[in-house]
Amino acid sequence: MKNKFQICGFALLLILGAGIAQAQNSRLDRISSSKELRVCIWPDYFGISYRNQKTQQLEGIDIDLSQAFAKDLGVKLRYVDSSFAKLVEDLTQDRCDVAMFAVGITAARAEKLKFSQPYLVSDIYAITTKSNRRIKTWDDIDQSGVVVSVAKGTLHESVMRDKLKAATLSINATPQGREQDVESGRADVFMTDFPFSRRMLEQTDWARLVSPSTTYHLTSYAYAVVPGDSTWLQRVDKFVADTKRDGRLLAAAKKNGLEPIVVRD
Repeated sequence: MKNKFQICGFALLLILGAGIAQAQNSRLDRISSSKELRVCIWPDYFGISYRNQKTQQLEGIDIDLSQAFAKDLGVKLRYVDSSFAKLVEDLTQDRCDVAMFAVGITAARAEKLKFSQPYLVSDIYAITTKSNRRIKTWDDIDQSGVVVSVAKGTLHESVMRDKLKAATLSINATPQGREQDVESGRADVFMTDFPFSRRMLEQTDWARLVSPSTTYHLTSYAYAVVPGDSTWLQRVDKFVADTKRDGRLLAAAKKNGLEPIVVRD
């Protein structure tokens, strides 16, 4: 009996020790020690984390908010260029501490990453050309002979795989590929979200927006971290909650033209 109690006691100490070690080894401690926050961004995401080709400066809601987060933590900020295709690898390979580029919460990503509470939510939109006569309304998209382009690794790839019944799905390695497909006529539409659709309308003379007549597929956007560090996740989540409460989120959304999709509570 004594040995049984000794074994149980030893096991309890191991569990407590592991919990203490996790708390002591949280990424938050490392960030505080190094005085640096590494943030993964996708620099082609207009309104979110976009590198302006004219100025080479980063701009967007998550540029503003990542700067605010670093200020809250009292550390300097370093950006790491990433993408939706590289998101999981960049986080799990410790190339950045948090992904702050409106990461859509999907079942596949939730198996490998942890998310903060959502701060944006967007439906899916289509971009076609002004000269395309086949696509006039949303109902024209899922028809035989229509080619729908998506970027590999984005939530639009998985959603359109499930949604499309008659149209042909074309998967491109890059977002630029889907745009080129539509502009050249190789595809009829490409699928995107509210922020990126704004880029196409503002920066091209050929793009035409096709919106769903009713809600098609809403996706919540959040910040992503690797699993196994509840202390760091809670700190990221607290930052999101703080920005909602003190108005920083809404102000950043208004500044970047994203007020219609901001999550206020």
